Amino acid sequence: MAIKVLHHGLATTVQDLGRPGYFHLGIPVGGAMDRFAMRAANLLVGNDEGAAGLEAVFIGPKLEFTEDALVAVTGADMPAKVDGVVQPGWTAFKVKAGQTLTFDFLKSGARILIAVSGGIDVPEALGSRSTYPIGALGGYKGRPLAAGDELPVGKASLSSEGRTVPEALRRTPGLPAALRVVPGLYWHRLTEASQENFFADEWKVANEADRMGYRFKGGRKLDFVARDQPFGAGSDPSNIVDSCYPYGSIQVPGGTEPIILHRDAVSGGGYFMVGTVISADMDLIGQLQPHTPTRFVKVTMEEALAARKARQASLAQLREALA
Repeated sequence: MAIKVLHHGLATTVQDLGRPGYFHLGIPVGGAMDRFAMRAANLLVGNDEGAAGLEAVFIGPKLEFTEDALVAVTGADMPAKVDGVVQPGWTAFKVKAGQTLTFDFLKSGARILIAVSGGIDVPEALGSRSTYPIGALGGYKGRPLAAGDELPVGKASLSSEGRTVPEALRRTPGLPAALRVVPGLYWHRLTEASQENFFADEWKVANEADRMGYRFKGGRKLDFVARDQPFGAGSDPSNIVDSCYPYGSIQVPGGTEPIILHRDAVSGGGYFMVGTVISADMDLIGQLQPHTPTRFVKVTMEEALAARKARQASLAQLREALA
């Protein structure tokens, strides 16, 4: 079985749950920007949670199926259509051989995750089928999809159409979106007033928002505590001697526009980090459109761990609901 790409949509790539273990070599974890939605889509069609599917941003692809398949679309609200007939989101539906899967206009969110029974069967690269476009690694020839591509599909497991994810488990960003942050090692570099302003201000997602990172604008400029320039660091107060960037860390070059480093981000550099978005909220970032109002919420490590435990409980509920 294969899927023929008639139109690529926007930034449509093959993604799974990523390739952890190579960050120290400069290769990011990658994978779906909204992992919960990816897991849900796979479970709906009878795949392993880590199977490869497709991720599309703002505009969905146009796909023709050569054989019958079970499909699920999760994440953003971008209604799927089979030969023009609208299908329910977060629900498994059937696509027959010769039929075409298309998508309506985006209504909310930013990214859809598309799972097909059997999974997208491209070769693994460093243990993952995820596409890392900057490094031309993984996925379909290491790049976003293009019209004319043919995607191989693996052997499907038995599953049935109509299975759906309960509404209560479909977590989406609120308005304003709230992202919980643990202050980082360089938090002391900010003045006390700027520390308060960072969490008090409402920020907005900038146009520069992709798999590498999300930039935010609109808050007050951050001021730094006076210091002597360290040897090996740049002259700007936001510069540090090169350090590792944790996944989800927030750097603020020049103290003006926070940037959250996401799935395909670099592993280190010379900008200070104000803190790190907790793992339980990283999926939400991938569903933020430009200009979405956002607030950063200060939490402790204990609160972050509690949120991670709650997220794991949601995953357990999802698996139970779709068992």
